[in-house]
Amino acid sequence: MVDALQRLGIAYPFEEEIKSILHEQHLISSFDGHPSRDSLYEVALRFRLLRQEGYYLPADIFKGFKSKEDNNVGCVFDPMLGKDVFGLMSLYEASHLGMQGEDILSEAAEFARKALSGSADKFLNVGDNDINGVSSKLLGELVRNTLSNPIHKSLPRFTSKSFEVYLKGHYHYEWTRAFRELAILDRDLIASINRTEIRQVSKWWRDLGLSNELKFARDQPMKWYMWPMVVLPEPKLSKERVDLTKPIAMVYIIDDIFDVHGTLDELTLFAEAIDRWECAEELPNYMKTCFRALDKCTNEISFRVYTKHGWNPTDLLRKSWASLCDAFLVEARWFTSSHSPPADEYLKNAIVSTGVPLVMVHLFALLCEDTDRQSTDTMKSFREMSSSTAKILRLWDDLGSAKDENQEGHDGSYVDYYMKENPSCSLEGARNHVKAMISNAWKNLNRECLSPQPFSPSLAKGSLNTARMVPLMYDYDENHCLPIIQEHMKSLLLNGSV
Repeated sequence: MVDALQRLGIAYPFEEEIKSILHEQHLISSFDGHPSRDSLYEVALRFRLLRQEGYYLPADIFKGFKSKEDNNVGCVFDPMLGKDVFGLMSLYEASHLGMQGEDILSEAAEFARKALSGSADKFLNVGDNDINGVSSKLLGELVRNTLSNPIHKSLPRFTSKSFEVYLKGHYHYEWTRAFRELAILDRDLIASINRTEIRQVSKWWRDLGLSNELKFARDQPMKWYMWPMVVLPEPKLSKERVDLTKPIAMVYIIDDIFDVHGTLDELTLFAEAIDRWECAEELPNYMKTCFRALDKCTNEISFRVYTKHGWNPTDLLRKSWASLCDAFLVEARWFTSSHSPPADEYLKNAIVSTGVPLVMVHLFALLCEDTDRQSTDTMKSFREMSSSTAKILRLWDDLGSAKDENQEGHDGSYVDYYMKENPSCSLEGARNHVKAMISNAWKNLNRECLSPQPFSPSLAKGSLNTARMVPLMYDYDENHCLPIIQEHMKSLLLNGSV
């Protein structure tokens, strides 16, 4: 039931009940480990549900499913498990919550993936037979969806409908109908809230006037709002979603100034002005307009944080903008001088220039108390969490090197720089290297987000949701559009429960 609530995106009204259930499950696991009577499905499901809520369970609990003929050479899972489709899906889902050094989970992912890959087509082609109360066709679709959209790296708002189809065909439990009905009601409610927020964001953007003053810059308030809508899904965080859209919009605008419009001399002046936080007279008029809008946005958010949490984040926010503009300036200088930096140097700077650390600082300010900011350990964990999220975004984008709509900028690519440093490496080899780096970044993000944290749980979930959103937001087609995300948004906001 807990798993279904979370996968349908309707767990938030039952947070206390879920905490109680998982705490009890953790106590049982602490005393009994994983009893031999527990199935692979049960062990893997318990592992995933507890880990994602901050309870630590060692990955070694899966050693009991290794083949007795393993002979300590690697981690070979019992071949008989290949017949346990539900167990394999549960194992595959659990494997995505791995951290550095947990090789058994990497082996589990590969074992489950290979076994399930052959199962999907088989179930889809055998007719409409029932398997454990589920039609073979539905099961085939579920297996295929599990492999392409693992729960930990997906967003319930974008995958809940496919899970509803599974629940509808799963007659084993009486509560599935009630859950499906609740999911439909909740989706309509959230869509209504989101539509209200979109109107607020659109009015803010229109009143700000930048779309009229900076004709070269992107004018996409709907797209900018998509990030907060997904990063902060709880209905109670409506004001925070609207507020977070504002710095995100400014990141895109300032990126356009650096990437497609400003000269190097102008960009240098602008970065210096942001460092001093002073609208210098020598700035071009369009940069003065942008600075004033940024200053207004920063002051408004600082006032809201001070009113709600009792501390003033102005200096913290200004420093984050200075860091972003400095990173943008480094990239502009590289391009102007035709300089190809070492891949690692590029990535270190690109982590900042993604804008993710800046947005995460604003999210921290909107969600956290002053006591969180004063803790050295808290801020260290927060910075590592932000860095891992930014690395995932940067490397994923560089895998495709796709350009945003109507943008003709000059971004670099880690893939290109890596291949220049390694002339014997093929494009496929470089891409595989980047995919391994993304996998490692996810493991580091898991370490920070799936451990008990002193700051708001919404902050850790927001970081995970940002990483989950990346594949959707950077899946451009040949027309530089985002057909998948556009279809999702149309379904969520316009069609309601349809």
